[in-house]
Amino acid sequence: MLELAVQREAPWSSDTDWEALAGKAARAAIGRTPQAAWVDDPALVEISVRLADDEEVRRLNHQYRHKDKPTNVLSFPMIQHDLLDTVTLNSDDGEVILGDIILAHGVCAREAEEREITVADHAGHLIVHGCLHLLGYDHQGEAEAEAMEDIERAAMAALGLHDPYPVRED
Repeated sequence: MLELAVQREAPWSSDTDWEALAGKAARAAIGRTPQAAWVDDPALVEISVRLADDEEVRRLNHQYRHKDKPTNVLSFPMIQHDLLDTVTLNSDDGEVILGDIILAHGVCAREAEEREITVADHAGHLIVHGCLHLLGYDHQGEAEAEAMEDIERAAMAALGLHDPYPVRED
């Protein structure tokens, strides 16, 4: 069973059901990976999502990535990606803590405006993206980026949302 703990800070709107949005986004993302069975397994698979401000994300980005600026999403996996295949959900405690995802409101809002979509829809994409990072996906090389983007597109389509990568360079 996939469980998300969502913490919302100002200025994230209280008009959106962030728990429901994060849950749907995470299920759509994980459901399109080799770990798809984790979504409905009776064992607990936990992800923490923090909706923060730009300053908090800037500090974390500086501390962990040595980049002194806010970014749209940060992911902090609790399981090394090369060990994901060894995870058994029926362990003694029946719980897997997958990791943390943190979104920066100002960056997310600016990007949403540029894309002419809602902040909630863009946050949904960033949660999909963050979940894939928790599962070891990355976009450093062209092949890795393409594989990750294909999963993101499929997850977003399943959610009835926009294609986050509408222009593809060939």
